[in-house]
Amino acid sequence: MATIGFIGLGNMGGPMAANLAKAGHRVQAFDLSAEALSAATAAGCQQAQSAQDAVKGAAMVITMLPAGKHVKSLLLEGGAPLFEHLEDGALVIDCSTIDVHTAREIAAAAQQRQIDFIDAPVSGGVGGAQAGTLTFIVGGSAEQYATALPVLEAMGKNIFHAGDHGAGQIAKACNNMMLAILMAGTCEALSMGVKNGLDPAVLSDIMKQSSGNNWALQVYNPVPGVMDNVPASRDYQGGFQVDLMFKDLGLAMDLSQQSASATPMGSAARALFNLHKSQGNGGLDFSSLIRLYQ
Repeated sequence: MATIGFIGLGNMGGPMAANLAKAGHRVQAFDLSAEALSAATAAGCQQAQSAQDAVKGAAMVITMLPAGKHVKSLLLEGGAPLFEHLEDGALVIDCSTIDVHTAREIAAAAQQRQIDFIDAPVSGGVGGAQAGTLTFIVGGSAEQYATALPVLEAMGKNIFHAGDHGAGQIAKACNNMMLAILMAGTCEALSMGVKNGLDPAVLSDIMKQSSGNNWALQVYNPVPGVMDNVPASRDYQGGFQVDLMFKDLGLAMDLSQQSASATPMGSAARALFNLHKSQGNGGLDFSSLIRLYQ
C-alpha cells in the first residue's frame, strides 16, 4: 500500500480519495474547503494542513482541480510550488481536465526536476467516482502508466493509456465534446416528443431500443421523473455542472483550432451551453439543458 498525497476534494476528488483509503492506502488529503476536508477525514483519509503537508513522504500525489491555471499554480508557481516539496522519483497524477499545452508544460518541468508526471483526466461523473468505476485516460510514458495503474484501479474500472504526455487531455476533450453533442441532441428529441404529446419515459424506451440510443438515454436521462438517481430527479443538483461542461467545450474548441479540425456540431453544442449558462444555470447539472428547449 502506498502513501498518497491527494489535493482537491470536490464532488469528484472527495469520493476518489475515499476509495483509495478504502483500498488500504494512506491518503494524506488537503482541500481549501474545510467541509470537504472533514468529509474526506470521515472517509478514512489523513487530514493535511496544507498541500505541502499532504505530500510529505508521499510516493504519489494526485491532483483534482478545476482548471489548468490551478494545477500550474499549485505545482510550479508561487512561494512554495509543490514540485519543490517532492522527492526525486515521485509520481504526480493530475486527474483534472486541463488544456494540452499546460499538461505538457508541467510534464517537461517535472522531468527537469527528476519527478514523474502524467495527465490522467477522468470520465464517469460523480456516480462513477463514488462507485469506483471511473474511466481514466492517461498521457505519459509506458513506465509511468505501469506505475500509476494499481492506484488508478482502486478508483476506476477502465484505465486507458492514450499515448505520451497530453494525450489523456486530447482524448478527454474529444469525449466530452461528443457527450455535449449527445446530450443536446437527446434534449432536443425528447422535448419535441413531449410537446407533441408523447410520454418521455415511453419515448426514451423506444429510442433506447432503436438507432437513436446513446449514453444519455441509457444512464442519464435529462427529463425529470423518467429515471431514478440521476440529476434530473434531484432538480439537476449534484452532477456535472454546466459551467464545467462549458469549460471543457472551450478546451475542445481550442484544440480544434490548433489542429485545423472541423467541429461544427461541437461549436453548436458550446453555443447552446453558453446560452443556458448565461441564463443563470451554470451551477446545475449539464442535463438541465433540456430546460432551454422547454
